[in-house]
Amino acid sequence: MTKVQMDYDLLRKLSDDDSEAIENVHSHYGIQKVRIASTLDRISVDYDASRMSPSDLDKVLVDFGVPVVAIHRGSEDPIA
Repeated sequence: MTKVQMDYDLLRKLSDDDSEAIENVHSHYGIQKVRIASTLDRISVDYDASRMSPSDLDKVLVDFGVPVVAIHRGSEDPIA
């Protein structure tokens, strides 16, 4: 397993209605953890890079309804 973290900006601050989308993302194979910034305008996602690519992760987030707008690929280094 190659654990990687990706950071995303969001289209808008998360609302209570987005909580189900965030919960459902955890059910996707290869995603370990989703952390929401205290400002509610960013998320960090830990995932298994041996199971999915960054573009796969982008698609999963959008498909689950997470309002992702920008991707910061600078944190694609494996997590120790």
